[in-house]
Amino acid sequence: MSGGYDLNLFTSPPDCTLLCSVCHGVLKRPVRLPCSHIFCKKCILRWLARQKTCPCCRKEVKQKKIVHVNKLRRTIGHLEVKCKNADAGCLVTSPLAHRRGHQDSCPFELMACPNQGCPARVLRGALAEHRRRCPHGARQHCPLGCGATLGPVERARHNCYRELREAWSQRRERGRGLVRGLLRRVRKVHRATSFLRRQLAQLGDFLREDEALIVAAPPEEPEATPEGGTGAEVGRDQGLDTL
Repeated sequence: MSGGYDLNLFTSPPDCTLLCSVCHGVLKRPVRLPCSHIFCKKCILRWLARQKTCPCCRKEVKQKKIVHVNKLRRTIGHLEVKCKNADAGCLVTSPLAHRRGHQDSCPFELMACPNQGCPARVLRGALAEHRRRCPHGARQHCPLGCGATLGPVERARHNCYRELREAWSQRRERGRGLVRGLLRRVRKVHRATSFLRRQLAQLGDFLREDEALIVAAPPEEPEATPEGGTGAEVGRDQGLDTL
């Protein structure tokens, strides 16, 4: 990309001493090397990024030795230039330094329509008439009260009542789906609870039967001796015999 000004921008061909040897355009932000050659700042920095020599004399260049040529920059700023919209019909010329001031008010400048949704680009001089006729202009609030701000084209398509009704229907269907899922979970929990109750009831019956068997069982009788006496009495008699 060129670092200097396009030659076609000027009303008359600039002097050759004002041209950059790298981009061949009019010097933009001119800088001078230690060897006295002058280039666009952008052009010479790109050149030095590849090789550290002057493009004209090939002498070695150190970037810190580069200086701005402000006097030459002011001279170039006084050159007369055409409006960038000259091809569209603008005949105004101005000094290069004041070019932007004209561009901000040039009636041949293409402008985007400020109405939301309008893709048109029209000349600044015709913008007021376009806005008056633009189908995306004259925005108004929705007459049904939803709060939306609509242009003429949007108002023809807008039906907030239908949109709200559809949104409510969708939410209702989602709610019904959630309720059906909740009912399935409740039924599952109810079946599990009933099963646990039956198991606990069976366990209680089993424990009660075991308790009844234990209570109804007869007590065990002590073993009888050959003489018909008890074991305690035999032991007592044997002890007396020993004495």
